[in-house]
Amino acid sequence: MGLVVRDHLAGKPQLGALLDALRASGYRGDIADDPATRTVFSTDNSIYQVPPAAVLFPREAEDLNRIVRLAASTRFGPIPLSPRGGGTGTNGQSLTSGIVVDTSRYLNQIISFDAEKRLVTVGPGVVLDQINAFLKPHGLFFPPTVSTSSRATLGGMVATDASGKGSRIYGRTSDYIEALEIVLPNGDDFAVGKLSPDALNTICGQDDIVGLIHSEVRRIVTERAALIAEVFPEMNRGLTGYNLRQVLAEDGSFNLARLLAGSEGTLALTKSITLRVIPRPSHRAIVAIRYAFFQRALEDVRRLLAAEPAAIEILDDKVLAVAQQDVIWSGIEKVLGTTPPQPVGGLNFVEFVGDSETVLAQQIERLEAMLAADPGAVMDWTVVRDAATVTQMWELRKKAVGLLGKMPGKRQGIPFVEDTAVPPENLAAYVAEFRALLDGYGLTYGMFGHADVGCLHVRPALDMTNPEDAKLIRPISDAVAQLTRKYGGLLWGEHGRGFRGEYSPFFFGSTLYAELCRIKAAFDPMNIFNPGKLASPGQVGLIDHIDEVPLRGERDRVIAAARAAEYDRAIACNGNGACHSWNVFEPMCPSFKATSDRTQSPKGRAALLREWARLDTEAGTNPGLMSTLHAFEYQVKQSLSTCLSCKACSNQCPVKVDIPTMKARFLDRYHRRIGRSHRDRLVARMEDGLAIARRMPRLANLVAGNPLFRALLAKGFGLIDLPAFSVPRGKRPFYANPADLTALSAGEKARSLILMEDGFTAAFDRGAVEAIDTLLTRLGYRVHRARATRNGKALHVRGMLEAFRPVAEAARAHLARWAAIGLPIIGAESVTALMHEQEYAEGGYQPAAPIQSVDQFLASEIAAGRLRIETRSVSSSFKIFLHCTEKTARPKTAANWTAVFAAFGLEAEIPATGCCGMAGLFGHESEHQEMSKAIFDMSWRPHLDKLEPKAILATGFSCRCQTKRLNGNRPRHPAEALLDHLNENGSMKC
Repeated sequence: MGLVVRDHLAGKPQLGALLDALRASGYRGDIADDPATRTVFSTDNSIYQVPPAAVLFPREAEDLNRIVRLAASTRFGPIPLSPRGGGTGTNGQSLTSGIVVDTSRYLNQIISFDAEKRLVTVGPGVVLDQINAFLKPHGLFFPPTVSTSSRATLGGMVATDASGKGSRIYGRTSDYIEALEIVLPNGDDFAVGKLSPDALNTICGQDDIVGLIHSEVRRIVTERAALIAEVFPEMNRGLTGYNLRQVLAEDGSFNLARLLAGSEGTLALTKSITLRVIPRPSHRAIVAIRYAFFQRALEDVRRLLAAEPAAIEILDDKVLAVAQQDVIWSGIEKVLGTTPPQPVGGLNFVEFVGDSETVLAQQIERLEAMLAADPGAVMDWTVVRDAATVTQMWELRKKAVGLLGKMPGKRQGIPFVEDTAVPPENLAAYVAEFRALLDGYGLTYGMFGHADVGCLHVRPALDMTNPEDAKLIRPISDAVAQLTRKYGGLLWGEHGRGFRGEYSPFFFGSTLYAELCRIKAAFDPMNIFNPGKLASPGQVGLIDHIDEVPLRGERDRVIAAARAAEYDRAIACNGNGACHSWNVFEPMCPSFKATSDRTQSPKGRAALLREWARLDTEAGTNPGLMSTLHAFEYQVKQSLSTCLSCKACSNQCPVKVDIPTMKARFLDRYHRRIGRSHRDRLVARMEDGLAIARRMPRLANLVAGNPLFRALLAKGFGLIDLPAFSVPRGKRPFYANPADLTALSAGEKARSLILMEDGFTAAFDRGAVEAIDTLLTRLGYRVHRARATRNGKALHVRGMLEAFRPVAEAARAHLARWAAIGLPIIGAESVTALMHEQEYAEGGYQPAAPIQSVDQFLASEIAAGRLRIETRSVSSSFKIFLHCTEKTARPKTAANWTAVFAAFGLEAEIPATGCCGMAGLFGHESEHQEMSKAIFDMSWRPHLDKLEPKAILATGFSCRCQTKRLNGNRPRHPAEALLDHLNENGSMKC
């Protein structure tokens, strides 16, 4: 490793005593100083890695006061505190070797709301999407729109004075702050807000820290007014940390909130935030304009601004290329997926918002007239008014930051000069020089951002495990700082400074920077609040430098090549934090949503796996580390024990951090040293037992239903609430033989298909399989049933890879035999069919033929005109609940089912849901009962409580089982509902 960031707790053995005193002080929050938590909180969305000494999770607002009093006391302190929200900072703002204070776990409540005054007061841990979801029914919103809105906290947005999309008309976070309640270094509260001159005079006369702060800041903004006006640029993205320009308004009012916004936690802890909110526009539309060259897209921004849009967001070809490999593309392919005569080099999203469709239409017409007047300037454009598609297009823009971590090769787009800003009129010329700089180093890079305000996100592609690449951080940063100043801009235009604080004197100048240090001294004389970042109290030199801070890549490069290849997706995690989404109605990540514990998220697990791989490598040459490795290994195993292997992260994470696959590899290795449980041994033989039980289900139910047997399962194996085996109602199905079907004539094959059973559905939910078979038969197809074989899903989930591999080989061979016939193959259970694309796909395996889901097959037949359905029209409406793995792996599933039901004359909607909490055996494991139920209650129960049982349909066997267990009724499979519809509505033609 190179130089190490200043250890703020060096020589302070009283940390343990402080934590003990905190527990005894009435503090109600959580305290964590274990290696796993410290590892997870050692990174954010930046290139740096700094393990904290401990992490505190205050449960109530007064816990913040208790923390500060002890940290600042002469008995223990000063001990540094760094506040942390969503952990999405790109410059190490919340990283520290001191104590992290995480407000996101508990201080995430909306405290009060006054609809008439349009004021809302929140805790610092409230997420941006959370507050806007709360405000939406009132027709209001909080305008600053950052790309990490699903996990960015308002405390963090205040800390960086965040803005994001639409800031040209909506401004920044500080423009909406009515009041802040902060905790000063003596542990006292102070309410910050707008002060009249008289009120300011009164406060300045106080003989305390509050009086000193106000007096010092007033002196600086008054005495240095001319210099402040000269130094602070005239642009939308102003100079933050500290914003001296807007503290004193033209009307003489004084507002420290302007100074605290953008101070990055260096002056105080934020206890609550009162925000002004505004009416939400009722209409919006996007004009997507494609260009042959990115530079041309940049140059066109000045012309587009004449149309007075709400925002202009720009994407380059690198972002578009990786976006096409992401699930997000399926929702916007119809808009951006058309093939132009030449490659697309850049894209401008021009957004218009308003309360009148007429006005919106006029704005769009004006822009289109401008575009038509110079047809050679652009390739083409598309107007998008559909709300769902507009949302999807903005989701693409939001994911850009994560997607650039999925570039081909070891070099990935990384943040360190990613939020520069210049006046918009200088943007094109500035970027031309910026690109020339990066080209000179032979680097590729992705570019995107807020073109309308001159703020461009640039992520040069570097391999931070390569020391030579890491050395480029300094010269590129220095050159870009010079370049931004040349064009009248800033090195930080949106994401704050963090460890880039060393550039403060370069932009503020020595005189104003010295004043910043005096402000720091007035607020925080003991330097306990996020030291080493923006300014130090009275000592200009005590600021960390970018090449003194440990880099994540320094740790990653230690990992042995073989281990790095196994856990490459963990190493690839760039910390974008999409898995920390606040929205419980999204699939990723159920264990994090249920616990708010970041060690139980894909990002956290990736960090743990990386650190374990590093320790494992080092222990190979240093046996003295073996006990450390084994202790940490146990913590990794504990984190992975709550992973449901739902694979949402495998599909929804922008960089595809596939935790289930790495979990299987880790557990395989872990249990070579630590023996398997009785449950694991039972699970290893489970599918063989199911095959027997399917042949004699009544006897199996007699045994399984015996109270003694259930007690044995519960106490000996920790398995509860297992479902009963399905008993056939009629004659047993006839199973086809692949060899017999090879003789089918072309005519016989024309309407034939193969229905591939799933062992679990066939054993426990045979009614669903029979309904699929009967429905397809009624629709005129000749169904050839393929008997279920072992799929090995449970083996893979538990990391029994030695046992899994022959099962996978047999499943591949089984599919190949059926594929050789040349008939369409339908999987009765999509999730197990997906194993051919997921778990079985290691080693470059390609399925001999695709296994289609029922919805895929029927939707394609209907779309091709091969299936026409006529039934009597009815008013039935259904809600189809999709299996979360199916939903994320096959994003078109929802559209397929709605199209199929529409063809039957039925209405179907797909509710937004996350995981149901069952996930195979997870929901039946006694230690996971509480979490399984909590996950179900988060996103499934709110929908189910509003519906009649007959309207509820579910595609996944696990989901139907969980719903029956926790809600009392087994939902039908969609095929059962369609079949019932045919039976109830008489004649049918197809």
